[in-house]
Amino acid sequence: MPDLSNQRRMAAQILKCGEGRVWIDPSRQEDLADAVTRKDIRGAIKARVIQRLPVRGTSRARARRHAAEVRKGRHSGPGSRRGSPQARATKKQRWMRRIRAQRKLLAELRASKRIEPHVYREFYQRAKGGMFRSRAHLLLNLRLAGRLPAEAA
Repeated sequence: MPDLSNQRRMAAQILKCGEGRVWIDPSRQEDLADAVTRKDIRGAIKARVIQRLPVRGTSRARARRHAAEVRKGRHSGPGSRRGSPQARATKKQRWMRRIRAQRKLLAELRASKRIEPHVYREFYQRAKGGMFRSRAHLLLNLRLAGRLPAEAA
């Protein structure tokens, strides 16, 4: 296998590209070892023994796959988060999400007659005051207060 570094350098200058983009036909390398002038190199280029490879871009395949997973809700754990919780959802948005879930639960319990209207009113006001962290916390307090049977969820 002959040393074609000089031929590659000249071809890169003629083709106006980097040496990494110069392709030399492996089956014709022996013939190319004799090409020592720029004229010889131009002849080899015309004969398609030496060619310029296309520019290699950055593949977006991995980025697209990652974006598809993010759309499904993956990669959103604590290690992927930047900024404060406020930056992702404001205090008001978090409050609305929580209070609406709690009020909906209370309304369902009252509609199914699992709690009395006065219990509904009492716990509605407590929820409004921010007493419960979540629906589960609200249910726990209802059970601890003896207002909801243990088997009801």
